[in-house]
Amino acid sequence: METTQKERQRDPWLWVPSLYFAEGIPYVIVMTMSVVMYQRLGISKTDIALYTSWLYLPWVIKPLWSPLVDLTRTKRFWIVCMQFFISAGLGLAAFSVASPDFFKWSLMMFLLMAFASATHDIAADGFYMLSLSAHEQSLWTGWRSAFYRAAMVVGSGWLVMLAGWLEKKGGVPRAWTITLFTAAGMFVLFSAWHLVMLPRPANDGPVRMGRSFGEEFFATFKSFFQKPGAGMALAFILCYRLDEAQLAKVLQPFLLDSRGAGGLGLETGQVGLAYGTIGILALTCGGLLGGYLAAKHGLKKMLPFLVCSMYLPKLAFVFLSFLQPRSFLVVCGAVTLEQFGYGVGFVAFLLYLLYFSDGPHRTAHYAICTGFMAMGMMIPGTWSGWLADHLGYKRFFVWVICSAAPGFILALLLKVDPRFGKKAESAPAP
Repeated sequence: METTQKERQRDPWLWVPSLYFAEGIPYVIVMTMSVVMYQRLGISKTDIALYTSWLYLPWVIKPLWSPLVDLTRTKRFWIVCMQFFISAGLGLAAFSVASPDFFKWSLMMFLLMAFASATHDIAADGFYMLSLSAHEQSLWTGWRSAFYRAAMVVGSGWLVMLAGWLEKKGGVPRAWTITLFTAAGMFVLFSAWHLVMLPRPANDGPVRMGRSFGEEFFATFKSFFQKPGAGMALAFILCYRLDEAQLAKVLQPFLLDSRGAGGLGLETGQVGLAYGTIGILALTCGGLLGGYLAAKHGLKKMLPFLVCSMYLPKLAFVFLSFLQPRSFLVVCGAVTLEQFGYGVGFVAFLLYLLYFSDGPHRTAHYAICTGFMAMGMMIPGTWSGWLADHLGYKRFFVWVICSAAPGFILALLLKVDPRFGKKAESAPAP
C-alpha cells in the first residue's frame, strides 16, 4: 500500500509524547516498582537488592545488539513489536505472582521485559532522529524528557498507589496481579496507537553500505570509534554526569537522615513532595526551557549557559548541608533550584548525543552513546554511599561540586557545528 505524505510526516504531538512515555514505563516498573512489589510479597531486602540490580544489565549492554535494529526491518517495526512483547511480559509476570515460585518466574519475566525495553529504546531513539530535523530534535528534546519523567511518576507513584489501594480490598498477591495486568493493558494500547500513528518516513529501513550482514554488523561499531573526536566525545559522555551520578545515591538519605547525623530530618512524605513531585516538575520545566533555547539559538551558542545551569545549582546542597535549615519551604526551594538547573543542563547532553550519533548508523551509534552514559552513571554510584559515610554530608557535597570540573571543561571544549539545532539550517554529521 502506498504511503501518503500525511503518513510520512505526522504531527510530532501525535507520537513523540506517547513514544517517550512508553519508553519510561517499563524501566520504572522493572527498576523501582518491582522492589516495592517484592518487599510487599515478603522477599528479603538482601535478595531484592541482589537480584533486581541485575535487571539493569540490558540497558547497560544494549549497544551489543543495537546494529541488529539498524540493519534489519524498520525502526517502526521494532517499536511496535517490542511494545507488544513488553505487554506480554507484564501479563506473564502478573500470572506468575500467584504461583509458589513467583519470585523466580517474575524475575525471569522482568528480565525478558528489560531486554525488550532496551531494544525498544534503541529503536525509539533512532526513529526520533530519522523522523525529525535537527531543529525539531532540539525543540522536542525538552518535551521528550518531560513525558519520560511523567512515566516515572506514573510507574513509581500511581501504579504503586493503585497496588496499595487494591491490597486493602483483596490481599497483596491479587493486588499486584491486577496492577501488572493494568500495565500490560497500557502497552496493548501503546502498540495499537503507534501502529497507526507513527509516521512512515522514507528513510526508515535497514541501513546497508554494500557489505554482508556480518561485515556491516562489526563495521557499525568500528565506524563509531573512527568518528572525528570520538575520544573527546566518550570522555565527555562518561564525565558530564559524574557529579549527578554520586549525588543521586546520597540525596534522599541526606534529606531523611537526622540532624545529628548531618541530614535534614525530613519525613518520607516530605521527601516525596519536595523531590519526587515539586522536583520532577522543576526538572521538566528546566528541560523545556533548555530545549527551547537550544532550538532558538543553536546548541553551540547556548552550550556555556546550559553547562553552567547543570553544575552551579548544586551549590544548593552545600548550602543545605552547612546550614541545615528547618524551614521546609527553604528545602523545597533549594531542591527546586537544583532540579530546574539540572533539567536545563541535561538538554546539552542529550543534544550532543544526537549530534555525535548523526550519520548512516545513527540508531546503533546513539545506543552506544547511551550505553556509555549508563556506565557513567552506574560506576560512580557504587562508591558514592561509601564516600558520603567517610566524608560526611558537608564535605561530600563540596566534593560533588569539585567532581564536576572534568565534565565542565570537556563540555566547553566540544566541537559542535554552529548550525546544529537551528531552524533555518541543519548541521552535517561531525
